Amino acid sequence: MNRLGRSAVEVSALSFGAAAIGNLYTEVGEEQAHEAVEAAWQRGIRYFDTAPHYGLGLSERRLGAALRDHPRDRYTVSTKVGRRLEPSDSTGDDLASGFAVPATHRRVWDFTADGIRRTLEASLERLGLDRVDVVYLHDPDEHAEAAFREGYPALEKLRSEGLVGAIGAGMNQAGMLTRFVRDTDVDVVLCAGRYTLLDQSALADLLPAAHERGTSVVIGGAFNSGLLANPEPGAPYNYTVAPSQLVERALRLKSVADRHGTTLRAAALAFCAAHPAVASVLVGARSTHEVRDSAHQFAARVPAAFWQDLRGKGLLPADAPVPAEPPREP
Repeated sequence: MNRLGRSAVEVSALSFGAAAIGNLYTEVGEEQAHEAVEAAWQRGIRYFDTAPHYGLGLSERRLGAALRDHPRDRYTVSTKVGRRLEPSDSTGDDLASGFAVPATHRRVWDFTADGIRRTLEASLERLGLDRVDVVYLHDPDEHAEAAFREGYPALEKLRSEGLVGAIGAGMNQAGMLTRFVRDTDVDVVLCAGRYTLLDQSALADLLPAAHERGTSVVIGGAFNSGLLANPEPGAPYNYTVAPSQLVERALRLKSVADRHGTTLRAAALAFCAAHPAVASVLVGARSTHEVRDSAHQFAARVPAAFWQDLRGKGLLPADAPVPAEPPREP
């Protein structure tokens, strides 16, 4: 287990992203969702991340139900604020936002102190918990002023009151997360898709700043929406179809992995975990099979010669840390 910043909150090195069990893109049955969370538990995963945004609260409800029989002091849960859910009279679905659920609610951007408390209270009710361990400001890209002026101080107050153990921000970019690390006292930032074998933009500023400040980083999107899990034409990348040049690059990475007797999935996870600022690698899963595969790949040995080969072919920056050879445990 790794501690988040200077907080007392600890997370497993491999963590469970619960967006998929909120019906991300396609429906997931109740039993399948429950079994996916239980498979994560059986593999030693003890950090679970969710958000109201994921399936309009469905992810939170399912995650809370699946964890209900496990001791509360044995696992860590994070959720997010900034998107408040309000009832809607829509008769349609939520597929425009990426989730196969009825559009019973609508999302309202709200980084006010009152909005954050109301959002967190609703999340606790859906989760069936009296507390969460980590709260992130969720995707404040277009709301920077409100996030820094109102949202962050509200989280800081929740932390000082002991209502949450650690606070941070979660985004699909590195720039604003770097500002959070440098200009606030966040414990952790969740960086999705910006530190992978295809995109090392977080390496320039975010990761060095976090390491210097003692702020933890959770890495999401290790497979860049799926391209690094199964590189082929038409594969997803950053929630859309991957451009041909990135597919070609991913296929080159896979070719090197094959030559060294490892898998691209194992290498993708190992790379994310290798930076000293990274406390956990967050992997989304919708089934027992996906959970077991991720845990297996995470624990696999990736030969040192693989990383040397990548650098020799110009597929990996020379300053990017690579993992030691001994396998890691979740």
